[in-house]
Amino acid sequence: MKSSRGSNSRFKTLAFIVAFAFSLLASMAAAGPASAGQSGHRTWQVQVGSESRNQAIQGMQFLPSEIFINEQDTITWEANSAEIHTVTFLASGQPLQPFDPFNNDELLKRGGDSYDGHSYYNSGLLANVDVPGFPDARSYSLAFPREGDFTYYCLVHGMVMKGTVHVREQGTDYPYSQSDYDKSSRAEERSILRDGRELTADLADQANSHRVIAGGDDGVAMVMRFVRPAVTVHVGDTVVFANTGMDAPHTVTFGTEPANIFAPSGDPSHFTGGNLNSGIMWPGAEFAVTFQTKGTFDYICALHDYMGMVGKVKVVD
Repeated sequence: MKSSRGSNSRFKTLAFIVAFAFSLLASMAAAGPASAGQSGHRTWQVQVGSESRNQAIQGMQFLPSEIFINEQDTITWEANSAEIHTVTFLASGQPLQPFDPFNNDELLKRGGDSYDGHSYYNSGLLANVDVPGFPDARSYSLAFPREGDFTYYCLVHGMVMKGTVHVREQGTDYPYSQSDYDKSSRAEERSILRDGRELTADLADQANSHRVIAGGDDGVAMVMRFVRPAVTVHVGDTVVFANTGMDAPHTVTFGTEPANIFAPSGDPSHFTGGNLNSGIMWPGAEFAVTFQTKGTFDYICALHDYMGMVGKVKVVD
């Protein structure tokens, strides 16, 4: 369980983000709307995710999460993190389901380049780096020919990562400019990073030489690291790897990465080296490994090792 101190702190951070965004947008509105002019439709940019320089902290937001455009305008979503995300408009009546990494309708682009307002449209996976084992793209563009308010999601992170596109009649004055959205997004990125640092400190309080925290997230930021990644234990000791987050899955994988990283393999109760895989550890899951021989054993999260989510266990007499 997270300490109430850490949880309260992050709830305060989230409240700050919301309050800051509203106050900033209010100040923008006071400065006056941007004229739609007579130059035709526009293309707008939205950032997908965010991250720290070392990729240890990943944001779970579209920046901005709410945007006002006119009919015939286009939005281009740009991948802004190593963590995978999608931009997905569900079909009318279609429920949001847990992410299925074997479903090509979720992994790949679906729908055309002009949104019809009711069908399933999906960007496919977006990331700003090449993600091992997954197809991915750097950007996704979609035109909006008709009025309406349209909600979209990241299929990977579900309800915690959603956005809204407000499409108004062509020729309507824009309430905010692209530079307004960019300024607000930069401020929110800084708040997300602060939240991620607080979350990392809170996770560190939960870790010890026999308990490694396998990443963490709080609906605002994700920590893509094993917290206390290098531990020393004795022969016969057990190390528990715990995913204490809310949304992001991880693995604990020793040896050669298996062809199917989602399925458990090996015997964690009597580990003497070689290949061992937890399978997917959803939030709340734990994986206990008992070490029966001396040595130094490297392990990774097979989903996020390319970001630096790796560790080692040294076993002594």
